[in-house]
This record gives sequence, C-alpha cells and structure tokens, in this order.
Amino acid sequence: MKRKAIILILFISTLSTFAADKIRGYIFDEKKQPVIGANIYWENSQKGVSSDTNGFFEIDPPKGHEHLVVTYTGYVPQHVHIEDANKEIQVFLKEDTKLLDEVVISKRSPGTVTQRSSILQSQKVTLGEIRRDACCNLGESFVTNPSVDVAYADAATGAKQIKLLGLAGTYVQMLTENYPNFRGAAASYGMDYIPGPWMVGIYISKGTSSVKNGYEALTGQINVEYKKPETMDKFSMNLFTSDALRMEANADASIHLNDNVRTALFVHYSNDTQAHDRNNDGFLDYPKTEQFNLMNRWEQETENYVGQYGVKYLHENRTGGQDTEHHNIADPYVISLKTNRGEFFTKQAYSTVNDDNLMTSTALIASGSIHDQKSMYDATSYNINQKNLYLSLIFEKEFSHKHSLSTGLSLNYDGFDEMLAGESYNRKETVPGAYLQYTYNLNDKFIVLAGVRADNSNRFGFFATPRLHVKYNPAEWLHLRASIGKGFRTANVLAENNYLLASSRKINIADNLDQEEAWNTGLNATFYIPIGDRQMTIIGDYYYTRFLKQVVVDVDSDPNAISFYNLDGGKSYSNSAQIEVSYPFFDGFTLTAAYRYTRSMSDYRNPATGEVRFLNKPLMNDYKGLITASYQTPLRKWQFDATAQINGGGRMPTPDAVNPLWDDRFKPFTVVNSQITKFFRNWSVYVGAEDLFDFRQANPIIDAANPRSDNFDATMIWGPVHGRIVYAGLRFNVPRF
Repeated sequence: MKRKAIILILFISTLSTFAADKIRGYIFDEKKQPVIGANIYWENSQKGVSSDTNGFFEIDPPKGHEHLVVTYTGYVPQHVHIEDANKEIQVFLKEDTKLLDEVVISKRSPGTVTQRSSILQSQKVTLGEIRRDACCNLGESFVTNPSVDVAYADAATGAKQIKLLGLAGTYVQMLTENYPNFRGAAASYGMDYIPGPWMVGIYISKGTSSVKNGYEALTGQINVEYKKPETMDKFSMNLFTSDALRMEANADASIHLNDNVRTALFVHYSNDTQAHDRNNDGFLDYPKTEQFNLMNRWEQETENYVGQYGVKYLHENRTGGQDTEHHNIADPYVISLKTNRGEFFTKQAYSTVNDDNLMTSTALIASGSIHDQKSMYDATSYNINQKNLYLSLIFEKEFSHKHSLSTGLSLNYDGFDEMLAGESYNRKETVPGAYLQYTYNLNDKFIVLAGVRADNSNRFGFFATPRLHVKYNPAEWLHLRASIGKGFRTANVLAENNYLLASSRKINIADNLDQEEAWNTGLNATFYIPIGDRQMTIIGDYYYTRFLKQVVVDVDSDPNAISFYNLDGGKSYSNSAQIEVSYPFFDGFTLTAAYRYTRSMSDYRNPATGEVRFLNKPLMNDYKGLITASYQTPLRKWQFDATAQINGGGRMPTPDAVNPLWDDRFKPFTVVNSQITKFFRNWSVYVGAEDLFDFRQANPIIDAANPRSDNFDATMIWGPVHGRIVYAGLRFNVPRF
C-alpha cells in the first residue's frame, strides 16, 4: 500500500478509490474446478495475490486501476474490467492447448473507460482504443472519441487544433504525466510531438479540473501518460507506411537495473516528404514533414520514496506551399518551419501510511522546456524561442476516510523571444501561486471537492481561481456530477496562431491585451443500465462557458485582415450538450453512438466602423455525430474496427460583400475510417483506410493561383484536405512477464 500511495501522489491523480475494503472472487478452470495458485494483480502493477485451495482470492482495492489481470501457467490470461467493487466476481480460465502461438484475452476490456470513481467527469482512452486507428501521434488518437475534435488549422502548414466544448484547444489544459506541457509556441504543432506507440493512456476530463494543476483549464484537461519502465515490455516496435509514402518507425525498450532502478528509451522517426496535390491547385495538400523524436526516462524507488526523471528531444522540418515537383513555378511561394525542442521533468515523492491506512505525502514536480522555431512564410519571417519552467510542491494528508486535504505551492515561468518580420514581441511572465483543496467523501456515494488557488502574475497582478466539484451516486446504476469554476489564461497570440501567417491578411494586434478569464459550469449524468448479463452505458452532459475577459480572434470584420483585441465588456460564450451510448451487443463486439450540439458565440467589433455583431464562431461545426464499432474474435485472432464521423455544417468567416470569394457557410460532411488487425503471439499486423469514401474540401486555399495577392488565404479550412489514405503497419513486442 505504501508504494501504491506514492505512485498515486506522483501522478497527481484526482481519482478516488473503490469503496470496498477488498475485491473478492474465485478462479475456476473450464470444468468449474478451483484453480490453485493463480496470479491476480492490477493492470500496470507488479504486486498481487494468489488464489487459495478453493480458488478464492481477495485483493486490496485499486489505486487508479480498474482492470484485474489473472494468469496461470498453461491457461489463457484474462483481463477483467471491475465495474462493481462490492460484487464478488468469478473468473473462468481456458486451457492454452490449441493456440500456443496466440495471445488470447477471453473477456475484452473496453477501449474507453468511464472513470466511475472519479469526481470529475473523465474518461481513460486505453492503449487498446488508441490502436483502433492508425494513431501515429496524439493528434490522430481522438478519431473514435466523441468529445474531442482535432482538425487542421490551415491548408499549408499542417498545424492542428483541438476543440473541446465548442472552443479552440488553447482553452484546454494539455498535460503530459500530469504536468502542463505544449503551451505557447508548441500549441499549434504539439499534437504531432507525441508518437502514438509511446502512450499507454489518455485521460480526458471536461470542465474545470483540480486546482492542483494550475489555473489554465477553462474547458477541460487532457493528460497523456507515457509507458512506464516498470510495466512496459522489454522491447516493442511499430512500423507504419501508407499509400502516400508516409513512413514511420517507433521503438522502445526498458531495462530493470535492479529491484529499485529502471530505465526506458523511446525512439521515433517519421518521413512524409512526398509531394501531393490532388486538387491540382498548385499547392501541396499538406506539408512535407520529417521528424526525429527521442526520450529517456528513469524510475527509482525505495519503501517510502519514488523518483522519476526524464529528458526528451525533438527535431522537425516542415515544408509547405507551392508544389514545384508537379508544377513549373519560377518563384514559388514556400512555407518553411524548422523546430528544435528539448524537455526535462522530474518527480520526487515521499509517502507514509499509518495503521488506519491513512496516507500522508509530499511531492515535488519540476519540468522545463526550450522550444526554438524558425519559420518563413514566403518572404515573411517568424522566429520564436520559448523557455518554460514549472515547479509544484504538494502536500497531502488523509485525516480520515472521509476528510482529506491537499495544499501546495507552484511557480510557472515563460520567456518569449519572438520576432515577426523584424519586429520584436519579447516578453516574460512569472506566476508564483498557492492552492488549497479539501475533499469530503461519504462512502463514495457523495463526494465534494472544493479548491481555491491564488496566483500573482508580474504582467497581470493577483488573481484567484475557485473551483467546486460534487458527485452523488443515488444508486449503483446512476452517477451524477456537477462542477463550477473559474479559469485564467495568458493569450500568446502569435505563438499560438502563427499558422494564420499562411495568408495575405494583415495582422493587427491591439496593445495591452488582457489576461483571459472565464467561468465554466457543467452537469453530467452517467447511467450504467444492466441488460441481461451485459451493461449499457449512457452519458449525458451539458457545459456552459462564459467569458468575462477574452482575446478575440477576429477574421470577420475585414476579409483582408486578422485582428486580435480585448472583448471589452462584450459577450462571448459557448454551450455544449452531448449524449453518448455504448453497449456490447455480444462477446467481443461494442457499439458506441454519440451526438453533440454546440453553440459558440462572440461579439466582433469592426475597428473601422465601430459596428459590433454577435455571431457564431467561424469554422465550428454546429453538431457532431459519431458511430464507432469494434469486433474482436473470441480467440483474439482478428479485430475489425469502423468509425463514422458525421460533421455538421457551420459558419465561414464573413466574405467580402462586394467580391465574395467563398460561401458564408460550409455544408455537413461524413468521414469514415476502418481498420483490420491480425494478432499473433507477440506481434500483429494491421491495414486500414482513413477517409474511406475520399471526402475532401474541394478548394481549401483562396486564390491559390495568386499567392502574393491581397486575397490569398490558406486558413479557410473546415474539412479534410488529403482524402482517402490506405495504410499498413506491424507491431512487435517482447513482453516482460
């Protein structure tokens, strides 16, 4: 328990534990005879128990794990998703006599797990779910997720934007290993900086999050967990290629130097340097990209102490613009971005557990990064060097099983050396802060999480961030959640939106831009409805985000300009309502259907006339539907996956009234992806197709024939630009256990 408690505070998780004192059950073979000495342990944990002479076992409740693994020599391993911690379980093992060359999971775990015990509305996207699509990087891992949208921000640079609750990804707090990451300069391209095979899970929470991680989560939080040296394979490899001649190679390996020290090395290389211009507009459909990515992490532990250390380096070249390989262009319009990024992180935690199983913990988290990007948008240069340092000191104490307290200090520093076309935009911001958070837990049926943090920015002064979360379970089949809280964010308009330079629009940045400030309110109801021996999960939620202060990105007031200015008392809000239904109709098969309605509006002020219009935010889908199905054969020989994204129409930026070069709206469209995977003992092969029916936005670049004219604009993108892509890949691993 000591070690589990240490890991829990290291990851700074807001998840609660199951209410049961012990998880109990029996292990039987196919003849319903007790299995003696079977190994039972929680996923991603090495410690477990064995079944007795009656096949009976009992194991401590999980700390952040909901999947129980059962193994026994000569039998097929089983992974069991624990849905009711108070219900005794029975596990039946199958002899592994016919298919010794196969890895067989007789009961399939769900790919996306709703975190029942979490007071926040959160979901874990497991490794199995990540692998349901090509998922070469984080930006491509949300294809099967109904809550998160990831789309290209322009048709030239390959920049991607997350959208959550009807707002752009800058309002979503991005974390890796529970520390803030990919802010500022990395916001536009950070989705491509995390290779899919490096991840072990993605945690998505909507609304305001815990005050532990800072003040920036206005609409939600996405935390990426990398593979851990303790539990990852000794070696694994993933090779990928597509009919567009995109090639990727990923490899990772872990070494246990002794019982207390472990390390892991991760390597990624991708090459997508072929020229593609399917619509023959003279511009590359997406940029040529080459990336090298390297990470090394270490773990050290003793009885009461755990330490983690990691370093990461990335080098990437992107080249977009006019296609000189297929078109004879004397003086091409070229976009070039060269990026070097280095990161480090360390986590230190000391924890004790008393005789009443109550924990006291102290942890220190430190991370830092240097991001250097040199860019040329034709003749316009944009260079940025951002240095970031983040420190967090945390103290947590459980006074009883009902009452616990968390408090801590933090420091965030950002230094920007930024230059656009020879003009400097250098600045520095230092924000020290402190937080206090109290949790009341009444037998896991009623939980209150109340927190407040106080921070002081050298640029914006003092500000306070209150947040409140309530969870109530009136029945085992119904979980209700409510949240309200504030969020703040510093807008780094050029760093976060430099892809907008892929146009001839004039950039207007108002002086003295305010810190952004918003309230977020959310309601959630999750139903776990038993139907026969299966369970249907229904999730309904509604979130309302209201801005008190906002930096408006205005592409409506002038078709030849982009303006950044303060909301100045105007209105800006976003409504998002979603329903999601998931049901395993038969063994190995799961169907999920979801629908989301979004209405996001803001005031836009014409600087020339002073006219103010209250409009839907542009290039935002009015609604989204998702249908995703997955079937895995009983012996896990094959897996078949298909996903349909139904994207609603939306408003385009206001075209020129005299000479309109684009429509004022875009129409609904549907994108279908599919994949087939064949499993073997320690390896698998997969083939698939993205955008199966080849839907493409016909002309994503305005006036592509005249890229140096006043009308040129590559940012009017609302749909896919590359069309259908057929891919294939191979995965291989050498398991540790």
